[in-house]
Amino acid sequence: MDPLVDYRITIVFLAFLLDVALGDPTWLYHPVRVIGHVIDLLERPARRLSLIGLKASGAVAVLFLTAAVYTIISMIIGLDGIGIILAVWLAYSGLALKCLLDEGERVRRFLQAGDVEGARQQLGYLVSRDTSQMEESDIRRSLAETLSENFSDGFVAPFFYLVLFGPAAQWAYKAVNTFDSMWGYRNERFRELGWFAARLDDVLNYVPARLSVLLLMAARLRFGMKLWRDIASDARTMGSPNAGWPMAACAYLIGSRMGGPTVYDGVVKDKPVLGSGGDWGDAQLETLRVTLLRAGWIALGCALLLLTFFI
Repeated sequence: MDPLVDYRITIVFLAFLLDVALGDPTWLYHPVRVIGHVIDLLERPARRLSLIGLKASGAVAVLFLTAAVYTIISMIIGLDGIGIILAVWLAYSGLALKCLLDEGERVRRFLQAGDVEGARQQLGYLVSRDTSQMEESDIRRSLAETLSENFSDGFVAPFFYLVLFGPAAQWAYKAVNTFDSMWGYRNERFRELGWFAARLDDVLNYVPARLSVLLLMAARLRFGMKLWRDIASDARTMGSPNAGWPMAACAYLIGSRMGGPTVYDGVVKDKPVLGSGGDWGDAQLETLRVTLLRAGWIALGCALLLLTFFI
């Protein structure tokens, strides 16, 4: 439990405001980069533990680093005098809403200027798929997909754990999520070593992914059981138990479909189609940006009400 529980409303409020105002400042060495560097260092010793099986050794690595992150952050925010300042900074650093929206805007600006090649390259920094041959419509659809998906695991999930359990739990989640982004690939190198990281990330994102749908519905002022059932039905067609929820929600709420043929490592993968609308244009991407930002503010309002009256 967060030792600064008496200041939790202040921490949550300031963390969100700093995120939407500043994003990730490039002049600071981001804690995620530290975690990523440690994960790189852990791969070799984890493979040396292969006598217990790569899945088991991968699990040991994930649990070891996650526990270490939780312990270290708990100690840092518990320091007398500067603990609350460090808690605000760590909580803010663990949120990525403005960074996500800014990255999306960079791709849009290339498209608005007619620079398709620049848009392909910029999008390539955000997605694992092959962008080199994408047409404008594919770029816009791919951008909408990554913005929607990352709204959940880049903002809603870390905000969820921050609000309920404090910065230490928020960063424990970030450690697992970073493991998944680095080891969670279903290829020969990481299929077994990253198995536990991927499964634990699925568990930790289960509730936030579904909460993100409610936030997005609130942001668009559209509710109803039929809408929820349509979103849920499409979300369940995805290979991931969580990624399809915010993606399907945005597809239905904005009226532009997602999914379809997508190229990964030169191989075309026919992804499930989410929603029943048309293609993504610049106006739809702007609506998506506004919707995600508005949903973030709604999340803050819900968090402050929860912390004030119920926790």
